[in-house]
Amino acid sequence: MRVPMLEAYHITKYFADPVQVQVLREITFTLARGEFASIVGRSGCGKSTLLYILSTMDTAYEGTLTIDGTLMGPKTEAELARVRNEKIGFVFQFHYLLNEFSVLRNVMLPAEKLGRFSRLELESRAYEKLQLLGIAQEALKYPNQLSGGQKQRVAIARALINDPLIIMGDEPTGNLDKKNSEVVFDIFQELAHSYHQALLIVTHDQEFAARTHRIIEMEDGRIITPLPGLQP
Repeated sequence: MRVPMLEAYHITKYFADPVQVQVLREITFTLARGEFASIVGRSGCGKSTLLYILSTMDTAYEGTLTIDGTLMGPKTEAELARVRNEKIGFVFQFHYLLNEFSVLRNVMLPAEKLGRFSRLELESRAYEKLQLLGIAQEALKYPNQLSGGQKQRVAIARALINDPLIIMGDEPTGNLDKKNSEVVFDIFQELAHSYHQALLIVTHDQEFAARTHRIIEMEDGRIITPLPGLQP
């Protein structure tokens, strides 16, 4: 039996703008270690809102969220920030790299914040992650010298620097062509298979979703009958 890394029970969310609107309705599911799952659904169905709650960046919700066996609800913002830095890696549609820093330094930044490793160890770990993604040769370049596909791989390396238990992505292939989308998918698949990291990826790309272990389909703030994906 696979160990659950993330457990969400009855997650419900309201927005008040200007009247109260329910955007998530009783969302319940678990994500296991080594599982590669995708969240799909039409724009406005609540996919990104759910991801921000599951990543602990939005705490204004009803229901319970557990990450690595620990309940998130009672934690302070400082404690949640540490959970995000230690246990969750983020990959977004836009890479959010800092052009004033080298590729290597961009990858190192989350680990610098965590403060667990020496500078020499940080550089070594950053090179290892860039090597894993096949772009170690770009380490001393700056983001504005890279292609879009290379930038997204650097963003993935940055997400991996602290060896998180869970990788979360919000349309990580949304700005990539088919070839680079394939590269990103293959990287994610390898992370799940070889490194046993759990991946939860919001996507509009049906081909991408169909190849994941499980598809979580949303409609009007609810999870509807999941579509079958390829099994691990």
